[in-house]
Amino acid sequence: MVDSPQPTPLSAYASMLLAPNPSPMTLDGTQSYAVRFPGHESVVIVDPGPADDPHLEALAALGNVALILITHRHADHTAGIDRLHELTGAPVRAAAAEFCRPAAAGPPAHDTAVGFGDPLRHGELITEAGVDIKVLATPGHTSDSMSFFLPEDGTHGAMITGDTILGRGTTILDFPDGTLGDYLETLDLLAGFGDATVLPAHGGTLPSLASIARAYRTHREERLAQVRAAVAQVESSRANAGSPAAATVAEVADVVYADVDPSVRSAAEHSVAAQLAYLRGGDHR
Repeated sequence: MVDSPQPTPLSAYASMLLAPNPSPMTLDGTQSYAVRFPGHESVVIVDPGPADDPHLEALAALGNVALILITHRHADHTAGIDRLHELTGAPVRAAAAEFCRPAAAGPPAHDTAVGFGDPLRHGELITEAGVDIKVLATPGHTSDSMSFFLPEDGTHGAMITGDTILGRGTTILDFPDGTLGDYLETLDLLAGFGDATVLPAHGGTLPSLASIARAYRTHREERLAQVRAAVAQVESSRANAGSPAAATVAEVADVVYADVDPSVRSAAEHSVAAQLAYLRGGDHR
């Protein structure tokens, strides 16, 4: 019999189990989190990850799974929802109703208080597995991106950020669903949580949420300046040739992301599209 993989402790309350789905977009793979007060028999799972049975069975074996939380809609976080729900009977909660599932009617029994299985709400406080979890709407990567703050996890708390902040590199904006205007507001919100530990869905743990949120904002502002310059360059060349057409996403990406690996070119173009919409005033909901 093969033993189930064991999660890696990353903070006082959170452990991580890495899904076997590495790629240029997921880095080492999707990091599913198990959240509980030390020694508590129940556990909260954040992001089941892909539809990989060994990974999902390992998550289900961690204890009485009382609740499954979803950071956002992308398949590398959500494809395993139904299988993990089947294995555990636990309610599933996400910002988008399409990913929510009610608690199972039969055993294993779960608390079916109001809200369990309902969409997540910004600012609500969930208490489960001995841990307080504050729900934050953090759109930008996607419109439905959520983060989960554990205020008592360590000296400064810990924030599970999904793909809003990564352990290395920077995230894409899945435009038009994700917008730069939303993302900049999200970064300002997260910067208010000081030195909270960052627990991302991809890449390693980071020590200070405020520092990384400010660094991300600086990076976005630098990219915006590069996009402005690229637009001016492309449109100046067109004007000289007698063509007034606006610069396209592909043309701007050719300038700003000239050296990007082809495997992530599509992601680069999504980000350029988001930046152009922001500059042209077209990303407001």
